[in-house]
Amino acid sequence: MTPIPDSTQKSATAEGSVIYYRDGKTVLARQGVDRRNVELAKVPKHVRDAVIAAENRSFYNDGGVSLKGTARAVWSTLTGQQLQGGSTITQQLVRNYYSGLSQERSVTRKFKEILIAMKVDQSKSKDWVLEQYLNTIYFGRGANGVQSAARAYFGKDVDKLTVAEGAYLAAVIQQPSRFADPEGADLAAARYRWQGVINAMGQTGALSREQAAAERFPVLKAPKKPFVLKGQGQYMLDQVTAELNRRGYSDEAINGGGLKIVTTFDKKLMAAAEQAVKDVVPASTPKKVRTGLAAVDPANGEVVAFYGGRHDQVGDYDNAFSAKRMAGSTFKPYTLAAALDNGFDLSTRVDGNSPLRVASADKPIPNDSGRSYGQINLVSATQNSVNTAFVDLGQKVGLDKVAAVAEAAGIPKEQVQGQQAYATFPLGVSSVSAVQNASGFSTFANKGVHMEAHVVRSVTDGKGEKKTVKPVATKVVGEQAAADTAYAMQQVVKYGTGTAARLYDRPVAGKTGTTDDSKNVWFNGFVPQLAVAVNMFRSDDKTVTIPGYGTQFGGQLPAQVWRAFMTEAMAGEPVEEFPEPSQYGYESSYSPPDRNRDVPNDRPYTPPADQGEWGTPDPGRSEAPFGDQPATDAPTDDGFGGDNRGNRQDERPQDAPTTAPDQPSGLPDESRDTQGRPSGTG
Repeated sequence: MTPIPDSTQKSATAEGSVIYYRDGKTVLARQGVDRRNVELAKVPKHVRDAVIAAENRSFYNDGGVSLKGTARAVWSTLTGQQLQGGSTITQQLVRNYYSGLSQERSVTRKFKEILIAMKVDQSKSKDWVLEQYLNTIYFGRGANGVQSAARAYFGKDVDKLTVAEGAYLAAVIQQPSRFADPEGADLAAARYRWQGVINAMGQTGALSREQAAAERFPVLKAPKKPFVLKGQGQYMLDQVTAELNRRGYSDEAINGGGLKIVTTFDKKLMAAAEQAVKDVVPASTPKKVRTGLAAVDPANGEVVAFYGGRHDQVGDYDNAFSAKRMAGSTFKPYTLAAALDNGFDLSTRVDGNSPLRVASADKPIPNDSGRSYGQINLVSATQNSVNTAFVDLGQKVGLDKVAAVAEAAGIPKEQVQGQQAYATFPLGVSSVSAVQNASGFSTFANKGVHMEAHVVRSVTDGKGEKKTVKPVATKVVGEQAAADTAYAMQQVVKYGTGTAARLYDRPVAGKTGTTDDSKNVWFNGFVPQLAVAVNMFRSDDKTVTIPGYGTQFGGQLPAQVWRAFMTEAMAGEPVEEFPEPSQYGYESSYSPPDRNRDVPNDRPYTPPADQGEWGTPDPGRSEAPFGDQPATDAPTDDGFGGDNRGNRQDERPQDAPTTAPDQPSGLPDESRDTQGRPSGTG
């Protein structure tokens, strides 16, 4: 009437997961129970013999119970004395393996254990029992099962253990806490216990008398400290766990399912991202100023690297995934792409005059300092980040189409929804994360196709079944529209507001972004192989000001961080060219600038006046070199130091809301769950 339980104790079979970097070999983190189940055949015979000699010499001959040992244990329980040993390996397995058996010291529980052990012995093979036992038992040092114990005590797999090492693990079973790292009297006791196991192996015939005499106490490896994530590690683990949850893996499966998880993170590029921020952003930067960086592979959507924040900023959100900040002018390329995919071309003229009156806006929309550009084409509008030109373009193409492109490019609908009611929507009133913005720009590098951003490459379960993540691919705009968008953005880096991001060996497309009062400053850019977004903001939503560097703009420190990271990331990588733009309607004398022209990083190149309207030198622009350091006088236009022309085009017009509707200002991510943590993981 006492059946064998149908289920096992979760703690007895739980096997922790290992999380790897994208190479599938380098361990990023270990999660959950330290247990690695092994087949009995992989456990050396001398290790099995040692355990049997120490715990249950009659194992292969008894019926699953020891009558003498059980009687002794029952008497100890009835008389209130300390419970003594006497349980067989089968009884120990039953107690620790099957559910429904408590650990209380009672006669009822003991008899139930005996009956189940007898039935298990009758229905299961001895080898099955021993295999489960060796994978279940706790050995100390946080190690569950003989394989994890071999790694914990001797730094090797179980099949590599010597006789002396196997005997020590058998000795540990009796007092795992005491013998985990013995010193003094505990070490003497451990040696005595180990010698007893060796002697017992001689008595059972597992070792000859000569072999037993020759064995020496093994050298124990120093205990490892608990696995502690350092640097950006916790941010990586948080994102991996969140994505696994979204893909249907419970926390229980992650902590006890023995999963092997390969992430998208490149260890070298993760280090490069952190180093780029440290090298460029001054050490004197106030703690409330935060910097985020995200790098996405356009071909597959893999987030290969990111920077989530300094060690002293670690809190309930990271700067790359969780912090949602107003996009500013980095949103303009989505408007440009929407127009180019809906019948417009790069020669399309839009109104760059200031102010611009739009029926749906309460106030006229100005350019910074009220500067007017006249009727300009889309290349010039993008290169100079002309606000009124993009507001006019948004009205012409339809703000619903702009929103559709942004959403298809990976910006969640809830972060865009409702924003298109504002005429200033093309100027970036929506809040996005660095990962989302990098992922969005990767669309233009991938011929108009957006690959879902993700941080998990594959998951292999405890049974060895591997599932490879297949990101969702979305056609956002046509291939030529993407090429033309990228072309216009190249001019931003060559001649416009993003010159500080130029790379000496390859073309770059990008866009600066600076919101009102420099509360959010961005540089987003890409080469065909990699899209990267860098943002800076303050946790209290005030102006980003750096001591000695002044108020920041997207073309300053963010662009320099971007260049520092990309210089390292692209080192040794082949130079890939962007696709050619459309032949848009300029006079016959027009020809695009030489893509391979060697333009020094410290000097903006102004194309000749006869190259068309967009290439006409700006009479108000200083030709003074930009350089790596900001000018003494803070620039008023992204990327140009000290020209003081008062034409920063990355600010939102005054009629735009300070934050997205229904989101109070002052927090990096105003959408929070019930536990006060930022929601959404990019």
